[in-house]
Amino acid sequence: MTMTPQELEDQKETLELINSELAARLARQSESGAKVDTKAVFLVGFAATGAQFLASRSFEPFTGTAAFAAYAVAVGFGISVFNLAEYEDIKPRDVLDTYARSEKGATLGALAGTRVGMFEKNARLHQRKTKRWTVALAAVAAGIVLSTVSLVLHTGGHDRHTEPGEPTPTSSSSSSSSSSAQPH
Repeated sequence: MTMTPQELEDQKETLELINSELAARLARQSESGAKVDTKAVFLVGFAATGAQFLASRSFEPFTGTAAFAAYAVAVGFGISVFNLAEYEDIKPRDVLDTYARSEKGATLGALAGTRVGMFEKNARLHQRKTKRWTVALAAVAAGIVLSTVSLVLHTGGHDRHTEPGEPTPTSSSSSSSSSSAQPH
């Protein structure tokens, strides 16, 4: 959209409205990205905790290893969410140096155009962050399921609770085998 200097001056009220709306939208976009970053930090922490918990237990090797791999994916993708580039925003020095002597309409038009470009770039960045967060979330969920399966498969009947005086599953089988070995 190319406007003559007079058209820009005639439209300065509209351009002010557009410019303020774009500035507000960029602020909301940045806030949304910060929320994704915060959620990613929690996922990374949860994945690390889940991996530490599993490592401190005896687990079934195949599903346990798969759980560790899922936690590693969650940590990797979670960290990549907040390691992406920062959101674009207006650079105050550039604006001052470039538009200090321009007419208001021309300045508003240029600022609005700059903000639209920044919003579009930020939208692509936000989309990548969201996709990576979704992968991290799915990996944490898979890690939890695999950890649980691994622990259950490994413990089987070994760690079941027994009442006092009741033989444990391993002691009853060993006592019956030892009693059959003794002469009657």
